Amino acid sequence: LLNVLQNLEKDIISFVRAELQSFKRVLEFDYPESFESEESGEQRTKETFLHLTVDFLRRMKQGKMADHLQSSKMASQVHKNISFVQRKLKSSLQQKFQCVFEGVARAGNPTLLNQIYTELYITKGGTEGVNEEHEVRQIETTSGRQAESETTIKCEDIFEISLQEPGNMRNRLPIRTVLTKGVAGIGKTVLTQKFCLDWAEGRANQNIHLLFPFTFRELNVLRDKQFSLIGLVHHFFSGLNEIRSFEHIQVVFIFDGLDECRLSLDFDQTKALTDITESTSLDVLLVNLLRGTLLPYAQIWITTRPAAANQILARYITVVTEVRGFTDEQKQQYFRRRFQDETQAIAIIAHIKASRSLYIMCHIPIFCWIAATVLEHIIKSKSRDLLPQTLTEMYIYFLVVQIKAKSLKYDGKSEVELQWSPTNIEMVESLAKLAFDQLLSGNLIFYESDLVQCGLDVDAVSSYSGVFTQVFREEPGLYQDKVYCFVHLSVQEFLAALHAHHIFANFGVNLLSTVQSSADTTPKKDFYQCAVDLALESQTGHLDLFLRFLLGLSLPTNQKLLKDLLTQTGSRSEVHQKTLNHIKQRLNEGLSTEKSINLFHCLNELKDRSLVDKIQWYVNGLQGLSTTLTPAEWSALAFLLLSMDLDVFDLKIYQASEWVLLRLMPVVKSSKKAFLSICNLSWKSGGFLSSVLCSQSPSLKHLDLSNNDLQDSGVEQLSAGLRSAGCRLETLSLSGCLVSEESGWSLASALTTPGSSLKSLDLITIFTSLCSSDFCVHSLDSNTAYRQLHLSDRTVTRVPTDINYPLHRDRFDYWPQVLCCNALSGRCYWEVEWQADWPGEKTRGVDIAVSYRSIGRKGEGGECGFGFNSQSWSLMVCYGFYCFRHNGNESRVGTFTASRKGRVAVYLDYPAGALSFYRVSKEQLIHIHTVNITFTGQLFAGFGVWSGTAVTLK
Repeated sequence: LLNVLQNLEKDIISFVRAELQSFKRVLEFDYPESFESEESGEQRTKETFLHLTVDFLRRMKQGKMADHLQSSKMASQVHKNISFVQRKLKSSLQQKFQCVFEGVARAGNPTLLNQIYTELYITKGGTEGVNEEHEVRQIETTSGRQAESETTIKCEDIFEISLQEPGNMRNRLPIRTVLTKGVAGIGKTVLTQKFCLDWAEGRANQNIHLLFPFTFRELNVLRDKQFSLIGLVHHFFSGLNEIRSFEHIQVVFIFDGLDECRLSLDFDQTKALTDITESTSLDVLLVNLLRGTLLPYAQIWITTRPAAANQILARYITVVTEVRGFTDEQKQQYFRRRFQDETQAIAIIAHIKASRSLYIMCHIPIFCWIAATVLEHIIKSKSRDLLPQTLTEMYIYFLVVQIKAKSLKYDGKSEVELQWSPTNIEMVESLAKLAFDQLLSGNLIFYESDLVQCGLDVDAVSSYSGVFTQVFREEPGLYQDKVYCFVHLSVQEFLAALHAHHIFANFGVNLLSTVQSSADTTPKKDFYQCAVDLALESQTGHLDLFLRFLLGLSLPTNQKLLKDLLTQTGSRSEVHQKTLNHIKQRLNEGLSTEKSINLFHCLNELKDRSLVDKIQWYVNGLQGLSTTLTPAEWSALAFLLLSMDLDVFDLKIYQASEWVLLRLMPVVKSSKKAFLSICNLSWKSGGFLSSVLCSQSPSLKHLDLSNNDLQDSGVEQLSAGLRSAGCRLETLSLSGCLVSEESGWSLASALTTPGSSLKSLDLITIFTSLCSSDFCVHSLDSNTAYRQLHLSDRTVTRVPTDINYPLHRDRFDYWPQVLCCNALSGRCYWEVEWQADWPGEKTRGVDIAVSYRSIGRKGEGGECGFGFNSQSWSLMVCYGFYCFRHNGNESRVGTFTASRKGRVAVYLDYPAGALSFYRVSKEQLIHIHTVNITFTGQLFAGFGVWSGTAVTLK
């Protein structure tokens, strides 16, 4: 080593002398000098000397030593340089994010973010595909309670989610790109701000060297310009021009609000880009950053509303997380923090919980702020007004509170003076028109060009946002570009409904109708009925909340709250009743349960609880829950059960049928346990339940489907749900569901899916090759055989003359029946082949039965006949059809092509209390009937064999 260093010293001295001569020649010919700061010049000298040393080592064939020296020195130098930039960046982000304006932007008194921040419920994983339903409909099907099986994370751990099994800390895969989904107002932006502030203040993620937060609102303004990646950073973070490279450092980019992106992100056709100094359009820049072709070691965090999540291809996303807003416990924490008086806080929480509509909306943090703003105002003003009980009332009060605040602050009005000045009315009408026009276009974010297209004065709108910020806000961007939006989608929908109602009430124009009528010929009832029908046409429910507000505004009590803003329409009792009747008529049309539930929310806004109160009476006494219920009443039951937050759902309590299951599917979705055994379900239910398992934030963990006719197709559809990344099911029972080997493989594939939560699977089936242990070998008991029944091996034949059987007390002396010897227990399966010579279509063939030993034997009374008493259950094979009979009650349960022979399978699940009959056709089992029984004694197989018939045990 010493010899190497001595030779290196000689070469460097020789090189320096030569370079000095070169510098002298440059100075003699007046080449321009380089003027650099002392700090920059010193840094450049050190870099030059390093490059010289490395170069000479390579000339001397000391490549490894050169590489080691270069990587070590460069990394050390980069970290020294970056620490200066990092301090400047942290100071900038701390100043930007340490204060927030709750619910608004740049308005009112600032509040420290760390002081008001309430931990949000964030989960790892998300639903597959895109949920295009209205976001309020989505949160209505999401429980506010935390599911034990879900992986929850904290804000600071967004890049620390292990992709391995819990507890396995080895070989953790790097988290490059995180996509966080959440509905509007759920707290995604505040979450990113909290992440940045914690980093800037040194509380978390100090392994990150540089952190650059962007919003798509800001990027949209620059969509027609070109930038390099390093240029984009310099553009948004002035004063950081020292950054020339991101090598050897950990950098994080945050992009907030993908749903607001107006860039074209084409991952298939966009050209590749690898140079961070090459300028291009923003869409090309972002696509390459997300692909990983540009700065592959950077980490990226994107937030979006659910409907826009598919703009980024799944293969470029490492982890999906979801912000669920507040849990039930966090809602209460928010109000307790907002209202320091504990008694007051408890009363407000109780009031919110009493209204399901309000309590659901409090899942969204910004609605908690709206509700708190309204309730605080009512309490402070000591108003005699009742606290708002519906969504419409809450938003009317919110509007009134903002108008009063504006009047006090800017107009010099007193609290008691009329707040509806002509200026205020014009302001609200203008905002309401903007809200309606943009809602129909699907826009939540507006730019000056959007306002101009709507015919609005940009200067006037800016003045509105300056004095009315808590409803409509203006956010300054770079170079004074402005972005406009309402504080939440629900505020926009309320104002849109206000505009539609105002135009119709004042001018008779129905903005919801494609065919306009004159004011004189448009009945008022048609306006509301048209709105109901229009909302029901939507598959995604995008007008659900708009409809609730519109109908709520039809009430005179709500119009009175808005005084001069809305024209008072006088007596509305006839219109009100016709609207109610129309909604109830639509409820009886068999709408989807989601649409029906929204109509019940509409009835709440109209202060009508007649249907729900009727069903409440049924539920309290468990009376009348039968086929006498109308579709509207079944929907009312679903609405009522959802409000009860049931953990356990048992379909048999209400009615064991597939149709009822479909009506109550949202209740299944919100429950933790669902008992659906022996409910006459077909393969179609597999698809229904699969959608539950695939749904957003499924609560279901235990599902009992035993002894239903799911068959292969139903099980395969269910398996698709089990493969869903969001499925949380832990226990599944499919006993007796006709699972074949083919669908068994489909189940096996689903259960081996990475991340599967299933811990227990009951798959005891009646498929021959899979359950031979359940086959029962019966022996006919000759001591019970009727005298005209001939027993030969395992066959029973009806003969015309008596057989000389010995006298026995167990023998049937009138009914042509016979029992088997062995008692049945556990799970048993057997098959019976029957033959019949049918002399006529009404001829009775054979009875295939199970019976207690205590069934009567003597005489012709019903106490001795299979199915005519409480001691036995019988399937009668008749000419072309089957009948099931128990305790004298008979019902036709299936048909078949009339023939002289056939085969029936019987499956008994004694512990579960299930008895099933199947038709065997070409080695396939076709379900006939299943009955649910609580057995109380030993059971025996039995057969009734009538004239011209015979049965054989297989």
